Amino acid sequence: MSDPHLPVLPVTFRPTRTRAVLLTVGAVMFVTITAVALMLETLGPGERASFVFTAALFLGVLALLSRPKVVADHEGVTVVNLTRTRRLAWAEILQVNLREGDPWVFLDLSDGTSMPALGIQPGIGKQRAIRDARALRALAEARGTGTDTA
Repeated sequence: MSDPHLPVLPVTFRPTRTRAVLLTVGAVMFVTITAVALMLETLGPGERASFVFTAALFLGVLALLSRPKVVADHEGVTVVNLTRTRRLAWAEILQVNLREGDPWVFLDLSDGTSMPALGIQPGIGKQRAIRDARALRALAEARGTGTDTA
């Protein structure tokens, strides 16, 4: 029997507003810098290519910053941060923390370490981040160590 207060699995948590802003700014920057490179008649082909390459680099960095997410399913949680992805079983997650002033959620793990989960971050969507952190915490408590998940 499932708890009506728990989100339906699978569920993905991600800072949607932040992601939208980063990708929009990246696309606008790419188009603007590329357009400037093509409109400047004094630039040679190599210089134009360097403008486009720089624009693509900026877009790539902003796309990388928009990558974080936390995906919870029946078996556990997948944490996608900037450059790493880690799969955790529910039993590995002892606690989900989002304290006042924290830039994102931290997961206390059964191996004694703490792991940042950048997919839930207060940034420009504080209330949503708090709601998402509570939902992930409830899932971890319901499905984690010492809990009968049957």
